Amino acid sequence: MSTGRPSTAEINTYKGQDRALRANRLGTVGLLLSVLAASAPMLVVAGVMPTVFGVMGIVGQPLLYVILGIVLVLFSFGYAEMSRHVHNAGAFYAYIARGLGPTAGAGASLLALVAYSAMQFAVYGLLGFEVSGLLATYLDVSVPWWVPALGAAAVVGYLGWLKIDLNAKVLGVLLAVECVLVVIFDVATLSSPGPEGLSFTAFDPGTVTGAGFGTALCFCVAAFVGCEQAPVYAEETNRPQIVVSRVMFLAVGYASLFLAFSAWALTVAAGPGSIVKASAEQGPGLLFGLTEARLGATFADVLHVLFVTGMFAALLSFHNVVARYAFAMGREGLLPATFGRTTRASGAPASGSVLQSLISVAAIAAFALTDDKPAGDPTAPVLRLFTWMGSVGALGIITLMALASCAVIAFFVKRGAGRAHAPRLVSSGLAIVALLAIAFYTVKDFGVLIDAGPGSALSWILPAIIGVALAAGLVYGVVLRSVKPEVHARIGLGNEAFQLEKVAESAQTASV
Repeated sequence: MSTGRPSTAEINTYKGQDRALRANRLGTVGLLLSVLAASAPMLVVAGVMPTVFGVMGIVGQPLLYVILGIVLVLFSFGYAEMSRHVHNAGAFYAYIARGLGPTAGAGASLLALVAYSAMQFAVYGLLGFEVSGLLATYLDVSVPWWVPALGAAAVVGYLGWLKIDLNAKVLGVLLAVECVLVVIFDVATLSSPGPEGLSFTAFDPGTVTGAGFGTALCFCVAAFVGCEQAPVYAEETNRPQIVVSRVMFLAVGYASLFLAFSAWALTVAAGPGSIVKASAEQGPGLLFGLTEARLGATFADVLHVLFVTGMFAALLSFHNVVARYAFAMGREGLLPATFGRTTRASGAPASGSVLQSLISVAAIAAFALTDDKPAGDPTAPVLRLFTWMGSVGALGIITLMALASCAVIAFFVKRGAGRAHAPRLVSSGLAIVALLAIAFYTVKDFGVLIDAGPGSALSWILPAIIGVALAAGLVYGVVLRSVKPEVHARIGLGNEAFQLEKVAESAQTASV
């Protein structure tokens, strides 16, 4: 059943403008910057890449980003086409509801909240640890990691209340500067390669084989998180049927090429034969050490500061996404109605923003209270909060992507458009196979991902969080179908649900 969307400057909802995100706030550039910020390029280059090289021993890491880029392009063909038909801040869960049914959508909604929140919690841990280290190094001030983490949560919460286009500008500046500096390092490396010269060994398929391949693939998926977020902002973009799909392909292409090139530059700087040992010894310090050797200590210091600002940009991006998921769920009745309202001044989903800020503070506090190590010890903020939550969040997003690909196929087949969209459905099918394989390796090697000891219960407790979230959401959907069928029926419809209500009410009034 379709009623069509009103062609007004702002989304015209039956319940009023306080139930609508403000339209025409983002263009192609603003949306692209918002989604790329979540991937935090500097975080990946300084944090993820040395871990894959040093811990998992995969010299061919650049090739992994090319492989994952191909998988995400396959995923995007169907996902982007879906974005032309469904404009809903609920994105993943809205698509899944429209393709696989409202109950599945309810399951996906809770899973999305948990997955994206976990990703944000992870970044708070690493940011707190890095800022604490910078304060100790440059100002000789010793503060526990959770102090800067809570400060970042306060600033992110404040920005979450402001207009999304202002947020996009903040994200854009931070993202642009860190990317430019990483590219300068990459170019400097090619101009002054390491002892093995300008080697292309890292692109040899033989360098990705071995026991660490599956684990490395899982770990590298987190580097692309954010590319799938464009549909979340569909209601706030101009020409969403064009801009959203365009941004998705631009984001995937940019992330794949940028990460592959930067990972290759690291192997050239240290040498393919030495990169594993150097990464294992230096960890995140690898990038800064190689940078200092080529561009000087001042440039390396600036890069280190931008490592922190890049993480802040990722925090703000994840915060905005979770707030919009909460807004979409409140608007449709999956959460209390207060979450489905926006502020008059900025059009931001205020209640969702406040909720996410409070949950973030609670998560930081929980890990802080269990931290019995001295200031500067990475156990609680990095080895636990960052590693545990980052792995949980990545698994949740992989699961959502696989479910969304299934929903794309079901959506077009049920509407008799399967033949017209056959190439996109085939690409979605291939994406499902690839994503399920990655999810399998993620669960299988979860103990390796979080560096848990043999037989550790964390190896199954942490991935079980995703299973429990999905199961709880499905049960909630079943209950809604029985107790509140009218709420169940509108899951995934967004503003269209209000138009349906308006039509029904008008028809009822006319019959009277």
